Amino acid sequence: MDRNLALEFVRVTEAAALSAARWVGRGDENAADHAAVESMRRAFDSMHIDATIVIGEGERDEAPMLFIGEKVGKGGPMIDIACDPLEGTSITAKGGSEALAVIAAAEHGNFLHAPDTYMKKLAVGPGARGVIDINETPTWNLQRIAKALHKKVEDLTVIILDRPRHQELIGEVRQAGACIRLIGDGDVSAAIATADSGTGVDVLMGIGGAPEGVIAAAALRCLGGEIQGVLQFRKDDERKRARAMGITDENRVYGMDDLARGHVMFIATGVTNGSYLRGVRYTPYGATTHSIVMRSQTGTIREITSRHHFATKPNYGW
Repeated sequence: MDRNLALEFVRVTEAAALSAARWVGRGDENAADHAAVESMRRAFDSMHIDATIVIGEGERDEAPMLFIGEKVGKGGPMIDIACDPLEGTSITAKGGSEALAVIAAAEHGNFLHAPDTYMKKLAVGPGARGVIDINETPTWNLQRIAKALHKKVEDLTVIILDRPRHQELIGEVRQAGACIRLIGDGDVSAAIATADSGTGVDVLMGIGGAPEGVIAAAALRCLGGEIQGVLQFRKDDERKRARAMGITDENRVYGMDDLARGHVMFIATGVTNGSYLRGVRYTPYGATTHSIVMRSQTGTIREITSRHHFATKPNYGW
């Protein structure tokens, strides 16, 4: 993919973040989601690409979404897009941290094509790449990760979504002796955190959204980490859609090359403040955004701080 596309995609995540940030702390998840989606769609349609949304959330959320199979752009190179216009809708509504607008991009056919369902995930940073196995127990994996990182299990921090479905997982991790950081939302940010030594997070475990799993895989490919996933269907309708997409083995473990292969890009803009990105800050002239751009082909990671002057900038909905 043309490296210049990465900087064009930043404009798309910035547009979504600027719109979503108007709803921070206002208690309306759907309004924040809708604002981000519509701004991202308009920004996509201004780009010279022939892109297909292969990972979206239109099948799950009631709010209008960029749906799986939707075409965006006004013509150009064929690109597959995995996106979450607002990763952390509840975070945004409550005024919490770690909400992002996120895009992953790859050449056509290089992302897992799956229905919007859940996925069991296990993600680590570069130091523990190659030692994990999602089919093994959490205790087994923690012992392997600790050895790879030259730590004791008691020195590891596991990040887990705070959900009732994770009670057994949380109990086993505690029994193994590792520390736990429970989060309410935002497991793309959580997966990225495993690859940044400054966050203190060593591993992501648990069940979250499959779309977020694909997006996280793109980021970890750029960062040198690893993620494994197994789809977790909740109802027969999801299984039927999966079979229509060519997925026949419900127990298949999806590795990095299954989720996001080839040369990929990952782009994110902060909506609220987080450990990785600052949130949108409004100013007398407009706003300031903080974004990150990653390319797996070169391993280049760019942080971009942008000043947006609303009087002269194209309006995508904010």
